[in-house]
Amino acid sequence: MTEREKALKGYLIYDPFAEGMPEERTKAHRLCKLYNDTFDTETEKREELLKELLPHRGKNVYLQGPIYIDCGLNTVIGNDSFANFNFTVLDEGRVTIGNSVFIGPNVSLLTAIHPLCYQDRNPFFNKKTGMVTNLEYTAPITIGDNCWIAANVTICGGVTIGEGCVIGAGSVVTKDIPANSLAAGNPCRVIRQITEQDRLSNHPELFGE
Repeated sequence: MTEREKALKGYLIYDPFAEGMPEERTKAHRLCKLYNDTFDTETEKREELLKELLPHRGKNVYLQGPIYIDCGLNTVIGNDSFANFNFTVLDEGRVTIGNSVFIGPNVSLLTAIHPLCYQDRNPFFNKKTGMVTNLEYTAPITIGDNCWIAANVTICGGVTIGEGCVIGAGSVVTKDIPANSLAAGNPCRVIRQITEQDRLSNHPELFGE
């Protein structure tokens, strides 16, 4: 198994400085910088940059910018999804975002995981490659269709958020969240299920009636 295959499989130690992965990150960082330097109205230029940065995205994906994406090739985004300011994706591992997902400002999706012990975490010289490197592993992140991830949420590697969920502002999500849940906190916990009673039609006071 190659180092790249280990990273994408998840939960396997791999060398993040092997097999062209540093070059991929450098390219992605460059594309992010170019994207961040565009104006909202430069739609054609933005679309061309996203084609190269995020080739596995659906239709009508809108990223407000600035964006900070580590690889791009390992992220899948469904149709009609949106991310607000300062969207950060460390996608050394797989990131899957469904259709019609709303992502608020300052949201981070973090698949990379470093060892707890500093003896394992610190950089070292790899005799096999002749380079200084470090060891890490990844865990995938999945966000189901029709979710709203509110502002300042951090989603850690290994988490699956079911479809139709709302994750409250400032949450740190470390465990799976079942579908149609309202969840919030640090660590993020399910508060309750989202039901028909939450439909706007049941709350005329919000329309000033």
